[in-house]
Amino acid sequence: MTMISRVVRVRACYVPPLALKPGRAHFSSSVPARAAGSSAKDRLSGPLPPYGPVGVARALQASPSTPAKPTIFEHEFSLADRVALVSGANRGIGLEMALAIAEAGARAVYCLDLPKAPGEEFAKVKAYVARMEGKKGEGRLEYMSGDVTDQEAMWKLGEEIGKREGRMDVCVAAAGVLKGDTPCLDYPAKQFKEVLAVNVNGVLFTAQAAGRQMVKFDNGGSIILIASISGSGANQGHPWVSYNTSKSAVLQMARSMACELAPQRIRVNTISPGYINTSMTHQFLQKRPELLERWSSNNPMGRIGRPDELRGATVWLSSDASSFCTGSDILVSGGHHAW
Repeated sequence: MTMISRVVRVRACYVPPLALKPGRAHFSSSVPARAAGSSAKDRLSGPLPPYGPVGVARALQASPSTPAKPTIFEHEFSLADRVALVSGANRGIGLEMALAIAEAGARAVYCLDLPKAPGEEFAKVKAYVARMEGKKGEGRLEYMSGDVTDQEAMWKLGEEIGKREGRMDVCVAAAGVLKGDTPCLDYPAKQFKEVLAVNVNGVLFTAQAAGRQMVKFDNGGSIILIASISGSGANQGHPWVSYNTSKSAVLQMARSMACELAPQRIRVNTISPGYINTSMTHQFLQKRPELLERWSSNNPMGRIGRPDELRGATVWLSSDASSFCTGSDILVSGGHHAW
């Protein structure tokens, strides 16, 4: 579970940045623009990234006089010059992930959410990024308002980003909603449709908005869909049939899209957080403090997670460091799934 009673939608209302640089850097996500497995060599190891071999292969090819420099953060984990779209990013885990992508070197991270104007939390993070020292890229956070359940509007927003930036490399579909406890046999049809409209349709439309631009610019890319431990098992003591159903759908959506988009060098994966202490979770626990003990006891680490504990998985999946990972689900749950 990652969000409590929150609907994040996106309408076609763009808040322009103060300044946009027109430069268009050519960048390959991880391999040259050609069909996957187009030669025997490609089938053995895949084409090398633009910066050449890394790791042991780099060490073995280097001559004794070649300077030895680390590449793991300079190249594999770097998101230098990349452009990202993150839904549900006005606050919570969406904003946390957007910040991580910016810190990793992205040129611009477009943050989508329902409010017409960003909130105070977003404004503070945007200012923090603007004055951050040591970034490997421009690292702009740009706010966009819109409705993730509106497919046509989402596609237009993706096109707008593509026109402005000349590329699209990373997508994180983090918008979601969780309704209150409702017994499955009495679950109202209208409420069930509302949850699936945001958590399933909205995730697909967000992925489409970014993925269509990735195909257009032919740089490959990474799409990350935010699922949940609730997609793999029910939450003990919580009748959340609509939420659990929607997150299971997201897991299968990612696997299906991963298989379809691999030839275009677009990877699709999911992150399944456990109970995470977002600001909305905190408000929920204030009303029902007894749940903290229950949720904490559901994993071997004996606590719920922090939003920042999703940063590493986000950057890894966004970057070349995960170039052979697609159709996978990354569980960040404190071991919840192990019990």
